[in-house]
Amino acid sequence: MTLEQDIAAAFDLGGRIVHVRPYGHGLINDTFVVSVDTGHRTILQRINRHVFPRPEQIMDNLRTLTDHIRRRQTGDKTAARELQLPRIFSTRDGKDSVVDAHGGFWRAMGFVENTYTLETIADASQAEEVGFALGRFHTLIHDLDPARLHETLPGFHNAPNYLLRFTEAAVRRRETPDNAELRHCLAFVETRRNLADALETPRREEKLPIRPIHGDTKLNNFLFDAESGRTVSLIDLDTVQPGLIHFDIGDCLRSCANPAGESPGNLAAIRFDLDICHALLKHYFSEARAFLTPYDHHYIYDGIRLIPFELGLRFLTDHLEGNHYFKTDWPGQNLYRALAQFALTSSIERNEARIRSLIKGLEA
Repeated sequence: MTLEQDIAAAFDLGGRIVHVRPYGHGLINDTFVVSVDTGHRTILQRINRHVFPRPEQIMDNLRTLTDHIRRRQTGDKTAARELQLPRIFSTRDGKDSVVDAHGGFWRAMGFVENTYTLETIADASQAEEVGFALGRFHTLIHDLDPARLHETLPGFHNAPNYLLRFTEAAVRRRETPDNAELRHCLAFVETRRNLADALETPRREEKLPIRPIHGDTKLNNFLFDAESGRTVSLIDLDTVQPGLIHFDIGDCLRSCANPAGESPGNLAAIRFDLDICHALLKHYFSEARAFLTPYDHHYIYDGIRLIPFELGLRFLTDHLEGNHYFKTDWPGQNLYRALAQFALTSSIERNEARIRSLIKGLEA
């Protein structure tokens, strides 16, 4: 019996385990799908303790979040649609997790059946569905006291801290091969150092409130119903914690509004698609307008620009530090990822006036 099978057997999954297989292409956690003889499937994950040093806090947050959303959706009789959240499975002795002999932290979550994910947006209707789901999610949790949530990733989306770490890594680097791509990335960051404070400054000035956020709103975390094509769930909730909704909006558009996708084969194909941006934000606002403030609207462009820059900065720093955080399949992959995010940042900057005009037109 493999370790994964042994761990799966510790959870009460409602049937006899048929097989356990690797699942997905996540960069952080190790994920498996467990099938039981009743036909049901479950997601089994080993949480990366290097990234999440206190994984038990993730489970506390999930309980708090799912309970709050369940109460909100039960009490809201006017909502035409609900979001499904993955079920948390307990172990046979009533716990939320299993710790193996090597200290690995495991949890089991429900598999949302008859759904699919996307790697790129094909048309405006898909963008509308993503905008609806993110707006609905924020609406459901905006009144959850953020103090009730743990910071599962302290400093996550703290761009000034990422910039500081990058600066230290750039000074220390000794074994990273020098090339034109690396020099381009280093210069790109140097000319945009002030961008790191784009959201931190208004947060300190209390123009932007801290609220619960998802924290990782890339496109493939939205589940689409196999029959209707409508979004039914938002998954990968490990990064739910207090933050700015602009982090979620920016990350969502970073992922969705780049037709070249997360891992483009051709960097020249990367661009920020204004039509996708418009469709997504239109339906986001239709769901979330009731709680958004004028300052929320004002800083949306800044979030759209900041997040790809921030992610590129993180990829570049990891490249300089030896690829300790993001999984890589080949040498230089994190540098390539940084190049991709910086190319997207440049496209956003070239379209600043049009993006700001688009947002302004959707505010009413």
